[in-house]
Amino acid sequence: MNELIITIENVNPVVIWGSNNEYFEVIKRNFPKIKIVARGHDVKVLGDEAEINIFKLKFEEIINHIDKFQSLNTNDLEQILGTTIPQNPETDNPSLKGGGGEPIVFGPNGIVIKARTANQRKMVDSIIKNDIIFAIGPAGTGKTYTAVALAVRALKNKEIKRIILTRPAVEAGENLGFLPGDLKEKIDPYLRPLYDALDDMIPAEKLKIFLENRTIEIAPLAFMRGRTLDNCFVILDEAQNATDLQLKMFLTRMGPTAKFIVTGDVTQIDLPRKQQSGLNTALKILGEIKGIDIIYLNGDDVVRHKLVKNILRAYGDIQ
Repeated sequence: MNELIITIENVNPVVIWGSNNEYFEVIKRNFPKIKIVARGHDVKVLGDEAEINIFKLKFEEIINHIDKFQSLNTNDLEQILGTTIPQNPETDNPSLKGGGGEPIVFGPNGIVIKARTANQRKMVDSIIKNDIIFAIGPAGTGKTYTAVALAVRALKNKEIKRIILTRPAVEAGENLGFLPGDLKEKIDPYLRPLYDALDDMIPAEKLKIFLENRTIEIAPLAFMRGRTLDNCFVILDEAQNATDLQLKMFLTRMGPTAKFIVTGDVTQIDLPRKQQSGLNTALKILGEIKGIDIIYLNGDDVVRHKLVKNILRAYGDIQ
């Protein structure tokens, strides 16, 4: 029987094993052919040499993830343990290639916002080289959150003067007219996810000032008509609910020094049946234009509760 002892350095073992050893039990279940014993900062592994080598590579991925993000959750663990073992862990490790890197932006109270998956990292890299990005993927893949982080970074770095965040005000099975309040109060619930992302990235008092002086503007897509959006970072969220004419109208608002990110989930179209999603059309006809990049996020990018991935799989949105 082969034996391997790994000494954990620079990482708190409690973060690796989880509260009440929750993560430790998950790891053990994924390696039933070997015996794993954890004592303080030492991990002893007994069993077949091939199985031990696989465990060692996976355990290094877990350590690398914690080192980059200073945290670990069950979804992270599931992604790491479920990935294919690379032939060369130094050069072929997907967690080293895509899921880490430098922080995008620092939020209040020490929050560090980074790309957490390979495709989120593609968004970070692509916005440097392209002026329009389409980020397409199912719920929970972090496409909107990453886009907002990139916009906030550009504002903090004074690369642009304004951020404009917009969404189509399309009811998802509900009637806008029955909501209480004036127009702003009716529309705000549709834009709430954008506010939530901003809350993580900008201190409350500063965000209030930015919203009041229109440094950051959050508005329905219809309010974009007739405008030229320049020297700003513009995000169109939920673009699958924009019609062909609306999406064309939005994209042609672009000024010479603007950056646009369009996010959407083609599996969740809330338009009336007779209306075609403009996002599907745009993806077909714009992909070959230089300066426009299309990034597809998938089940591996889901960063919400681990059940979200299983729910999406059950509905057939991911494989």
